[in-house]
Amino acid sequence: MHLDNIVGYLDRRLRCPEIGDFPTAFNGLQVANSGGLSKIGAAVDACEYVLVEAAAAGVDLLLVHHGMFWGGNIPIVGAGYRKLRVAMDADMAIYSAHLPLDMHPEIGNNALLAEAAGLVGGEPFLEVCGSPIGLRFSAELNREVLREHVQRAVNGPVHLAPGGPIVAREIGVVTGGGGSEIARVAAAGVDTLITGEGPHWTFTAAEELGVNLYYAGHYATEVFGVQALAQELSAKFGLPWQFFDHPTGL
Repeated sequence: MHLDNIVGYLDRRLRCPEIGDFPTAFNGLQVANSGGLSKIGAAVDACEYVLVEAAAAGVDLLLVHHGMFWGGNIPIVGAGYRKLRVAMDADMAIYSAHLPLDMHPEIGNNALLAEAAGLVGGEPFLEVCGSPIGLRFSAELNREVLREHVQRAVNGPVHLAPGGPIVAREIGVVTGGGGSEIARVAAAGVDTLITGEGPHWTFTAAEELGVNLYYAGHYATEVFGVQALAQELSAKFGLPWQFFDHPTGL
């Protein structure tokens, strides 16, 4: 299997060339290799720990959600140099998908987190960088029962700012750092938001805006998409895959 075949498939499947994103996301192929592929790796972050582990495991295509260049256009020194050196020495390609993977209706972080929490029938909402990246659900769930569902989905604790109604009826799901969008979420008529994290001020803002805000962990809410994508590629192209878990606790 050649790298070009899988990159073409990924670009079409995720629509990376046409979906807007933050300037340092650089969605798509970020690091090439010599072309041959034998094993797929998946990880949330293209951090040094992950790259070293993936190289040692014989990965030659690493799929990540947060790519190599979040720091922007910076000199290739220090950790930046070491990471590129690891990738090139291992002949390991790196493909990154940020918002395209968050918003994908089938294998996206939002869709899969919602499914794991038992939410069905979502509609896209909350435009970011020109695309609706979140999902909105109509339901009637006690907010503590909903917290239990989310905790099972992320396999960990979920902190709640209980600013909204005891019975949640309009529930938004925006993985990662969606807490900072709390004002726009409230303006959209959502009374409960499930996200990964938010700055300190978002807790009191949620109270004042009348919204329940669940902080389920940035990392924990974004492990879904890269694993689903790697599993799909494995089935389609006949390559083994491995997930490299490196939780931040945030």
